Amino acid sequence: MRVSGIEWGRMGGMGRTWRLLPSVPSLLPNALRRPPRGVSTGAAVGSGAMAVASFGGGPLWGPSPLAFKRPSTRHSRQLVVRAQTPGGGKRISQNDFTEKSWQAIVAAPEIAKDYSHQVVETEHLFKALMEQPNGLARRIISKAGGDPTALLETIDEHIRRLPRVSGDSAQVLGRHLEGVVEKAQQLKSQWKDSFVSVEHLVLALAQDVRFGESLLRGRKLTYDALLKAVEEIRGSTRITDQDPEGKYEALAKYARDLTEAARNGQLDPVIGRDDEIRRSIQILSRRTKNNPVLIGEPGVGKTAVAEGLAQRIVDGDVPAALQDRTLMALDIGALIAGAKYRGEFEDRLKAVIKEVTSSNGKIVLFIDEIHTVVGAGATQGAMDAGNLLKPMLGRGELRCIGATTLDEYRQYIEKDAALERRFQQVYIDQPTVAQTVSILRGLRERYELHHGVRISDTALVEAAALSDRYIADRFLPDKAIDLVDEAAAKLKMEITSKPLALDDIDRKVLQTEMEIRALAKPSSSDKQAARRFQLLESELKTLKSQQKTLTEKWEQEKKEMSQLQDIKEEVERVNLEIQQSERDYDLNRAAELKYGTLINLQKKLKAAEEALTQHAEGSRMLREEVTEEDISEVISKWTGIPVTKLLQSEKEKLLLLSEQLHKRVVGQNEAVEAVADAIQRSRAGLADPERPIASFMFLGPTGVGKTELAKALAENLFSTEDAIVRVDMSEYMEKHSVSRLIGAPPGYVGYEEGGQLTEAVRRRPYAVVLFDETEKAHGDVFNILLQLLDDGRVTDSQGRTVSFKNCIVIMTSNLGSSASLEESDKATRTEMVMSLVRSTFRPEFVNRIDEYIMFDPLRLEEIKSIVLLQAKRVAQRLADKKIKLDLRDSALEYLAAKGFDPVFGARPVKRAVQRELETKLAKAMLRGEFQEEDTVVVEADGGQAADGLSLRRLEETGGNGAVGVQGIGLAEKA
Repeated sequence: MRVSGIEWGRMGGMGRTWRLLPSVPSLLPNALRRPPRGVSTGAAVGSGAMAVASFGGGPLWGPSPLAFKRPSTRHSRQLVVRAQTPGGGKRISQNDFTEKSWQAIVAAPEIAKDYSHQVVETEHLFKALMEQPNGLARRIISKAGGDPTALLETIDEHIRRLPRVSGDSAQVLGRHLEGVVEKAQQLKSQWKDSFVSVEHLVLALAQDVRFGESLLRGRKLTYDALLKAVEEIRGSTRITDQDPEGKYEALAKYARDLTEAARNGQLDPVIGRDDEIRRSIQILSRRTKNNPVLIGEPGVGKTAVAEGLAQRIVDGDVPAALQDRTLMALDIGALIAGAKYRGEFEDRLKAVIKEVTSSNGKIVLFIDEIHTVVGAGATQGAMDAGNLLKPMLGRGELRCIGATTLDEYRQYIEKDAALERRFQQVYIDQPTVAQTVSILRGLRERYELHHGVRISDTALVEAAALSDRYIADRFLPDKAIDLVDEAAAKLKMEITSKPLALDDIDRKVLQTEMEIRALAKPSSSDKQAARRFQLLESELKTLKSQQKTLTEKWEQEKKEMSQLQDIKEEVERVNLEIQQSERDYDLNRAAELKYGTLINLQKKLKAAEEALTQHAEGSRMLREEVTEEDISEVISKWTGIPVTKLLQSEKEKLLLLSEQLHKRVVGQNEAVEAVADAIQRSRAGLADPERPIASFMFLGPTGVGKTELAKALAENLFSTEDAIVRVDMSEYMEKHSVSRLIGAPPGYVGYEEGGQLTEAVRRRPYAVVLFDETEKAHGDVFNILLQLLDDGRVTDSQGRTVSFKNCIVIMTSNLGSSASLEESDKATRTEMVMSLVRSTFRPEFVNRIDEYIMFDPLRLEEIKSIVLLQAKRVAQRLADKKIKLDLRDSALEYLAAKGFDPVFGARPVKRAVQRELETKLAKAMLRGEFQEEDTVVVEADGGQAADGLSLRRLEETGGNGAVGVQGIGLAEKA
């Protein structure tokens, strides 16, 4: 490039630096006076060696014509401004601008480059400001009555009409943009701010005669309107740091206006908390320390009290001291989120506090989970939020309502006595079941409206009662509300899903169509296929007719329910409008709505409900009402406890429970009947709901079926043996081992893990709890069991109450085993064993067990039945390999004789079957003696006195065995 007779050339591959090629030294002064665009000359050029463009990471500024190049680095601290005439020059530094305004200034040339514009003008800067996410410029336009999105579209349209330049030409700063920046600096000086901020640039753009003024006028925005909006957003604050935009309207960003939500009908009605709300109002009316803190368990309604206060403020039902106040709920999470640098969180919190205190008591702050404030934002050398709040809380400058749980209040706030004394405690107790029903009735309309279903009153009563009884680790009314919500959601899902009857017909239609396609165009000779084809076509016609009828019926029912839902929503909207009109004293509008529109809607609603009720009397495909059965189903899924109404099949199952237990537990009639009776009492609803279903102590010699009965009970009630919580008491022989049941004390290893007993029952609240070999445990372990047996609950090491009210507690013991074997008279034997029990266990423990059940020693006939049970299990395993088992009488007698031992009970039977039968079967199968579809005959050589069992394959003629296997198990003896 040649300028004034001097040649200039680019250095390097970046295209950003020019070097001076002075072929004629005498022309150097002219070169310095007229460098190419994008080059500014400095002292280094005076040597005549080189001229370097000083881009400094930002656009290069100077007097007209101003030339600049794209920034070479993103984080430049200054823009070097040099006059392109001798003696001139100024410097604009990033240190003079806030972060957001600087980002816009740097983004303007980028926008111009994207559109291939050589001149960077005010519209590029305006676009950069409007495109900032959640930017201040958009908020100013909105508050001034404009539409930021429409304004940005107008700017884009104008920018697209500007002339484009092809090639890599240097960008030039327009003089109007230069004037906007200078005007913004003047505003900064007038307002005594330390930095040029976004609002300065917006107001300067509003005075731009070339573009900004006409643009805003077209959108009916004036400079005065923008100035008023800026004053509302900024208030009386001055800019003293480079991130002031983040502190404007801090409450709007970090808090939710509860009074506005109440005014718009977005809050649920608050029922039954009048005393707590009055107490909170009383504390707020104090001169100093006017800060109530709501303390209660999770889910009892602490936040609802604050919402109730907001509704009272809106309704004007508060003393004069709280009239026209605004209740803002602070979001601590939003306050902390994104605070990357030290001091940023404190700045945000101080901005919030400043807005609240500058309102002169007009704003009341609500901090939910206030314990999160203590320690929030605390880093080395920084204060936490709690310490920032203390001075204003004590002086009464900041009215604040806090809410936290008992445990967290004790853990965080009580430790800080200086903070605690600034709050006045308001305890929120758990409501009773009757109060919960009242709360649910107040909320019913909201949930009906949301889900589009009706909720019966019996369902509400059932939700309160069942949640109180079966969900022990949560609190009313939260758990009852959740029950109703989920039951309604379940019914709504059923309404919107295809009914089962229609779904079955759809599947049949699809299946028939597939079969017809397979038989399409049957051969004339294949008469059977032709007849089948005709039959299927006739069947398909019938099915499609049924499908059409059911589909139309389903759609009609859905339409009726949807219309009813629309009318309810319209009634709700009109009610809200009536309330707002009454608050605004627009009585004409309120009367028009109340005595005109609302009455008409209520008539339509009544007619629609009557039509729906009439249709419900016939056969309807869809249910629209939540009943107590729906509540029971939900709670059963939550807890695994069968609280649904007894179906006929389940009644039969309970009546036959003792028979089912007898099939697995042999020879213990009294024990089986006692256990079955207890279960029947419980499921019929006659057992004491405040105690475990039943508590038993099984007594008797080893191997007679004590543990087996517990397993059989779990399998029959829950269809799996896994529903048994087994505690082997021989592991608790030391005094300190009691901590394993309920969890280690604080400070010990394993404290966070919980206890083996309490954690198992918390996860499965409906189970058989088996304490095996009870007499082997240390005496102090039984102290834990006292409250379990009496009140049906245990408190673990972390203070949580675990309910055992839906458990069957079984303890086994071998006390008196020798007496059971030596004494033949049952009454005498029972008295001897009970005497041992009373001498071994403490009286308070013995007195809490419902029933002591004696297990009798097994006789030879009962041993034979056990052999059959064991052989049946072997047969089931063989059936997987498609091999059948035929056990002869001689083998049965032999195995019973080998396994009979009065001292050890049934356990030797299992060993005998394993040793004599399973081992021989395994060796024979490995030798290949038995294949699939074979029947293995098991018999004893020479009867009972034989040396062992023999195995052979059954010939086709069959055998004469007493017991046979039919593929999957042993058949009973005829």
